[in-house]
Amino acid sequence: MLLKEGVPFKYVFGKIKYEIIVITLYTAIVTLIHERYIDFSIPISVPMILGTVISLLLGFRSNQAYERWWEARIIWGAIVNVSRTFSRQILTYMTRQIDSEEIRHFQEKIVKRQMAWNYELGQSLRGHNKVEDADRLMTKRDMDYVAHYNNIPAAILELHSKDVMWAMNQGWINEFQQVSIDETIGRLCDSMGKCERIKNTVFPSTYSSYIHLAMNFFIMLLPFSLISFFGYVTIPLVIAIAASFLLIEKMAIHLQDPFENKPTDTPMTTIARNIERDLKQMLKDTHIADRIEQENEVQNKEQFYIL
Repeated sequence: MLLKEGVPFKYVFGKIKYEIIVITLYTAIVTLIHERYIDFSIPISVPMILGTVISLLLGFRSNQAYERWWEARIIWGAIVNVSRTFSRQILTYMTRQIDSEEIRHFQEKIVKRQMAWNYELGQSLRGHNKVEDADRLMTKRDMDYVAHYNNIPAAILELHSKDVMWAMNQGWINEFQQVSIDETIGRLCDSMGKCERIKNTVFPSTYSSYIHLAMNFFIMLLPFSLISFFGYVTIPLVIAIAASFLLIEKMAIHLQDPFENKPTDTPMTTIARNIERDLKQMLKDTHIADRIEQENEVQNKEQFYIL
């Protein structure tokens, strides 16, 4: 994920370095042939028209890609709020016997399991199956239960519902409270489904291919239209123009898939850490909360961080 500080030029250039090398060689050959052997050129209006069309298409694609990325960030913002609401309900609804050690252990188990759910949802969207810090956040019995599921976040939500129903049967919460908590669990399930929809909906490959081919054709025409005016200066000029188009295309490609473990991903692990910090404080576990805060401060000092 990208953090607040500026991104190093080396990282940006690394995304298009091979394309730039090919374009440099191509433009140098065309310029050399023109200057020494054959005087050829095409009207500059030809690449100008093509470049205008490509600019509009790239702009549209960039907007669509950003909308996908922003929707993913909104969903995870909702997950933060619902996780807090769910934990608050678990900790406050069972107030009649709040001094009971059994109830306190029960509440802590569910709240920590919710922390694990946030981590596991992020790892699942990135194609990883292991629950991060699972041994610390979930009991062995819960770990054995979810191990038989392909969709571990869904299994964790199922455990939430079963435990809430068990608490109602024990008389720790009433029916209205059980319905309220179950609705909150449903909101978590909705957020998970929205993330999976973005993850499993592929951006149209034909649209990307057409734009890429048209952009390559435009870059190939550029030296022939500029060489009569700029001579050898055509080489750096073409490189600069081509780099601008290529970077915009790369940006759109990275933003359109916010769950693919790229630097432009939605910062799901950092969000999960922040949720864990808040929920640990609700459990009055200040030691763990302080450690998470220190980890976040270290991350914020880095220029960029790849999960």
